[in-house]
Amino acid sequence: MSDVSVLEAAVRTEFGKGAARRTRRDGNVPAVLYGHGEAPKHLSVNAQAFAAILREHGANAVLNLEIEGKKQLALTKSVVVHPIRRYIEHADLLIVRRGEKVTADVPVALTGEAAAGTLVTQDTTTLSVEAEALNIPEQIEVSIEGVEAGTQILAGQIALPKGITLAVDAETLIVNIIEAPAAEEGESAEGEAEAESAE
Repeated sequence: MSDVSVLEAAVRTEFGKGAARRTRRDGNVPAVLYGHGEAPKHLSVNAQAFAAILREHGANAVLNLEIEGKKQLALTKSVVVHPIRRYIEHADLLIVRRGEKVTADVPVALTGEAAAGTLVTQDTTTLSVEAEALNIPEQIEVSIEGVEAGTQILAGQIALPKGITLAVDAETLIVNIIEAPAAEEGESAEGEAEAESAE
């Protein structure tokens, strides 16, 4: 993950809802850059370029911001997406330095199939970890292949990549595998649905 995406950023001089709307209307995302004791900088970044970086590198994308000719490494800390229209409304960016450790929430991806007759519930979809800013994994895979009912996978049991440490309580429940509720009278839910649609 050493290839850091370069993103041009312009300094915003207008603030407030109207200014943010105008920024978005021009095809940009209003963003705030903060951290390392520096005064927050109000920026705007190209919406399409930013969305493409997030698609490629995930929610914890590290950016090399180009602000008025100067480069600044930043970690995407939070992105607010419009619930219906799905455009990016706002982003918070955190100043980072190479080699510096940061805390980030990394998506948990379940792989494999649990044992037959089980129901898998994922208690949390992200895992909070501490990692070097340029070494945050895009996701952490947890295998549930053949896992029997009654199994709980806790944060502390997940194998993390080298150089990455857990930033939550090791007892945090991530995945719970229980016995699947029995279908009534031996008929599967699919069978019932088919019977209804046939009427």
